[in-house]
Amino acid sequence: MSRTWIDVAYLVAAILLIVGVKRLSHPRTARSGNWIAAVGMAIAIGFTFAVEEIDSYGLMLAGIAVGTAIGIVSARAVRMTAIPQMVALFNGVGGGAAALIAASEFHRLAPGSERLDGDLLVGILFSAVIGSISFWGSLVAFGKLQELVTGRPVVFPAQNVVNALLGLALVALVALTATTEDGIWILLLCVVAAVLGVLFVLPIGGADMPVVISLLNACTGLAAAATGFVLDNTALIIGGTLVGASGTLLTVLMGRGMGRPLVQTLFGAFGAAPAAGAAEGVGPSGDGASVRTASPDDIGYMLAYARRVVFVPGYGLAVAQAQHDVRGLAELLESKGVDVRYAIHPVAGRMPGHMNVLLAEANVPYDELFEMEEINPEFPQTDVVVVVGANDVVNPAARSSPGSPIYGMPILDVDKAQNVVVIKRSLATGFAGVDNPLFYDPKTVMLFDDAKSALQRLVSAVKAV
Repeated sequence: MSRTWIDVAYLVAAILLIVGVKRLSHPRTARSGNWIAAVGMAIAIGFTFAVEEIDSYGLMLAGIAVGTAIGIVSARAVRMTAIPQMVALFNGVGGGAAALIAASEFHRLAPGSERLDGDLLVGILFSAVIGSISFWGSLVAFGKLQELVTGRPVVFPAQNVVNALLGLALVALVALTATTEDGIWILLLCVVAAVLGVLFVLPIGGADMPVVISLLNACTGLAAAATGFVLDNTALIIGGTLVGASGTLLTVLMGRGMGRPLVQTLFGAFGAAPAAGAAEGVGPSGDGASVRTASPDDIGYMLAYARRVVFVPGYGLAVAQAQHDVRGLAELLESKGVDVRYAIHPVAGRMPGHMNVLLAEANVPYDELFEMEEINPEFPQTDVVVVVGANDVVNPAARSSPGSPIYGMPILDVDKAQNVVVIKRSLATGFAGVDNPLFYDPKTVMLFDDAKSALQRLVSAVKAV
């Protein structure tokens, strides 16, 4: 097949990828966006077999078979609560693949020959550095989300100095690799980049993992685009650029959602010195206040006679797999004439869009989902807010406590509602590691239970009213 037809196929694939990414921006079109992007990728892969320089068809088919098997098993077996970890891991695999291709191409192109020209060398070095950082950084992010590594920031004396020295070492190794074209230097380059990737993510707290995952995703996209230049593959260039651009924009939006500059997120060791607070069980706060609890029957009566109820989902909802139960309670309240809405914070859960995915799985109507900016003005006119497993995103300390690690982060203003119900297993702190004054607010009642069990008990209570 002529190169012209292959390029036309790559152009079609690129258009499908762009359309697919565009449709991912809204829950209504996200499913079709995934399919459109998948078709585009299938076209790109299929026509790559027609490239004249390729002759290792067996290896390519074996790689596709292994990747397909892992992808299908992962998609079906991984629980919804583990999706953020899987995203982090798959993102890292993309960066690692870019780094391996860069090292392979460097050795294949006979260093010192005219085939390894300046432009090609730049692409190889960029892929090696950024791909290695993304791979190892994503592994640390996976470890934090999977709780294999502590979610707290891991810091040590002169850490920023060490990172700066590693950065200088990378610059020196890039120069040595480019001037000597000796294979040993690119291997050392990947090793130093790997260490920098690990040390880059370790001091970032668990509450900032959604931002870190977005940033590493952007890095993987850029590494893939550079790999496209190395391999002279148009589809890979366009696909990598799309991932890099969308990941960068998402990182900026996530930073704004948390009210924190990106530099502070990456270098501020967020959560390194959390405020003291109640760790487990029911007990008093630091200023002597105590929480109020209520029975499911009392809360059920409150919900049944409310005019408007707003549900605020959080990571606890995902852990309990209670999205269908919250939908069932909402439908019951709607049958009684209650105006039901869902308030979605941009960083609720452990990855961007985590709550949207959960609620979409339970077929929650899209017009009942409200972003933070839309729903915050509505809380003063809301009779009851039901917080299901959320913590940091509803913490008033972000507005009123300048010394708090989350101060300045935009939150859902649930404390402005008439009544607040918090469903939580204990008074344990959230990912940010700080106590939540909302729990001790006189208008707040706590229902200590697993989210799924609590919602089922509330359904029974509302039915009995």
